[in-house]
This record gives sequence, structure tokens and C-alpha cells, in this order.
Amino acid sequence: MSAVFTSRAVSALRDLVEQTAINLLDRFAEQPGIVDVVGRYCSQLPIVVISEILGVPEHDRPRVLEFGELAAPSLDIGIPWRQYLRVQQGIRGFDCWLEGHLQQLRHAPGDDLMSQLIQIAESGDNETQLDETELRAIAGLVLVAGFETTVNLLGNGIRMLLDTPEHLATLRQHPELWPNTVEEILRLDSPVQLTARVACRDVEVAGVRIKRGEVVVIYLAAANRDPAVFPDPHRFDIERPNAGRHLAFSTGRHFCLGAALARAEGEVGLRTFFDRFPDVRAAGAGSRRDTRVLRGWSTLPVTLGPARSMVSP
Repeated sequence: MSAVFTSRAVSALRDLVEQTAINLLDRFAEQPGIVDVVGRYCSQLPIVVISEILGVPEHDRPRVLEFGELAAPSLDIGIPWRQYLRVQQGIRGFDCWLEGHLQQLRHAPGDDLMSQLIQIAESGDNETQLDETELRAIAGLVLVAGFETTVNLLGNGIRMLLDTPEHLATLRQHPELWPNTVEEILRLDSPVQLTARVACRDVEVAGVRIKRGEVVVIYLAAANRDPAVFPDPHRFDIERPNAGRHLAFSTGRHFCLGAALARAEGEVGLRTFFDRFPDVRAAGAGSRRDTRVLRGWSTLPVTLGPARSMVSP
């Protein structure tokens, strides 16, 4: 699984992200005016990357986007029953589609992650062998975790920068600050606000007794605003020297495997957007997602303004 997230692999995907961003923004340039940047850009960019990882042909990508949108609430806690049923419908649809897709990759493998994992699964090596259930679980994890979190990172970043034009002015003068800007966005408006674990044994943490089987909810977003770590923690500071100490990707054995890829998508996606439309402005309040675990925008209308010409990488 880690093969797709090596520095070399992420570097190759970074080129794909940049070209995809340029292609999407080309469509905006042809139709200037007010657009919902979440639906037209933030959600479109990561699905291309996910499709590349999963070996999804271009004609199937709209279906994969639909599956991702339906299944994304599965990451949340305490969703309503009707929404749960819609999530299950999306997961079943994806699983049905995936069965045929995996068969196609077995007959005509590519250089994508799923083709590599299929080869491992059928290699006969007992130490690395994966069964069909594990292959499908990996594909589902890549879809749900890789889609929704990146959509939120891009949407949150666009809104935060639109609200702080002084930071955009600084970034135009000092584009080398883009990587740190992404870290500060992840810290201050984390796409994943909290995570949960089930205690496998009785334990005491900070004087609190936790029984086996109890659910423990950890607020990553609270840690990211710890004043003992981040001075003036509620301030958006793209030059914050320790912005990268956030826990947006968790830590330890639970650290996000796709962190390097998410950072690349955030940096390239945001930089390319604001380079192409330097006069972009918010065109209304937008609406937040009705979620607990995830934090992002469901709609974010913007007025693009004139487009600058871009050169493909």
C-alpha cells in the first residue's frame, strides 16, 4: 500500500494534479462569472488523482465521483438513519462496480496501485498476500479518505485566503510560502476535526478511567489550537514557524499514509487556482457541510474575475 505514497510516486502524481488543475480552470476561463468552486473544482481535482491510483478509466470517473460523494458521510459520527441508508447504497454501488473493475485490471493491468496490489495478491507470497475482501477494503479507503478530506482542504483554504487578501498579496510576492500556508490551513481549519477509537482493554488516561469497549473521541482540531504549542493559536499566520506541528494527519501508528499526497494536492490546487484568477472574490456566504468529524464547505460561490494565461507543465 505504501508504494503509491513514496516521494517518487507523489512527485509523478504532483504533475498530474497540476495538469488537472489547469484543465479544470480552463473551463472556468471559458465561462467567467459566479461559480461554486467546491462543486466545479475542489471535488473534481482529487477524483482524478484517486482514479489514477485505482486505475479508473476516464469514462468511469463520473461514477466514481458519485460513489465518493455518497460514501463520504461514512467517516462521520452519529449520522441520521436516512443518510446512513444513502451511504450504504453508495458503498454497495461502489462495491458492485469494483468487482468488475478488479476483473478488468486482472486481465489488463496498468501501472496503478490496484494493479500492483492485485499482482501481490496473486503472487503466492503468504507474507504479503491479500484476499479479495482486503483489496476492496483498500479501494474503498482510498476513495472515501482520499476524496472528502482533500475536497475540504481545498475549500477551506480558498475561503480562508479569500478572507485574508493580505496573505494572498504576500504569497504573490513570496510563492515559496505556499507549502507552509497549506500547513497553517491544515492546522487552523482541519478537514478532519476529530477521530475515535474503541478501547481494547481497561486503561487510565490523565486520571480518567476508560473501560474496555468504550469509545474515546479525540479532538485533533483542539490540539491544533493548543496555545502551549502555537502562540496566538486562533490567528491565521502563513509564516507561522511551527505550523507543520499540527495533528491534522494524526500521529504515530495512525499517521495518514497519504499525507504527502494531500499536501501536494493542497499546495498545487490552491496555488494554481489563485495564480489563474488573481482577482477572485467571494460571492456570498456559502454553506458548511453538516458533519461532525469532517469540516468543509458544501457550496462556496466565488466571482472569478479575469483569467491569467497558464502554461502547462
